Amino acid sequence: MARLAEVLAQLEAAGTAQNRKIYARHGAAEPMFGVSAAALGKIVKPIKTDHALAQELWASGNHDARVMALRLADRAEMDEPLVRRWLQDVDNYILADALGGLCSQTPHARALSDAWRDHPDEWPASVGWFIVTCSAEDAGVWTVEELHGLLVQIEAEIDERPNRVRHEMNGAMIVMALRDAGLRDSVLAAVERIGPVKVDHGQTGCKTPEVAGYVERTLAHRAAKAARQAAKKAERDRQ
Repeated sequence: MARLAEVLAQLEAAGTAQNRKIYARHGAAEPMFGVSAAALGKIVKPIKTDHALAQELWASGNHDARVMALRLADRAEMDEPLVRRWLQDVDNYILADALGGLCSQTPHARALSDAWRDHPDEWPASVGWFIVTCSAEDAGVWTVEELHGLLVQIEAEIDERPNRVRHEMNGAMIVMALRDAGLRDSVLAAVERIGPVKVDHGQTGCKTPEVAGYVERTLAHRAAKAARQAAKKAERDRQ
């Protein structure tokens, strides 16, 4: 508990009233300190991984502490019962995305996504679909055929799903399109039929990405990066 008190004190000292206002607009609720991502990273860096501390931070109920818990948790020790308990406390998209990202790095990624994507409530379904976004390019988690099936589901349901679930489905389509050329053609065709995805981001400057443009820019960035790496390799080979 001494370590917990020390870390909570660090978080409190790093928090600001302005950040608390910003996070509240993004759905975070009190108690929270309002710690920026940069400041949180400095607190997390020397600790790296501490699963016991992560569980204590989560149990504190503080928003910033829970964000930090999701950074410190040991992926190998995140079993399904613990993840399901934490999911019950998720009440905003900041935690939902962070939990989904953590789940995607565990051996339970597929099972958890399968369990939650069709949940009627916003946050479990959001986590389930965000796991897809984080893992769609991993052939060990999804086959291309399975992703085609998810794309069919997205096209059929996206207009009717809860607000943030629509955002996560949109993100999943982007990563699906990056996985495979054939799948990309299917995604872009589906996007044309779906039309603009409407998500209420409240009093924030956030926007839901337009799939086709985002995919095009990402592919161009990857191609440019690959060209730079190839040029560096060629230069090293000549030396």
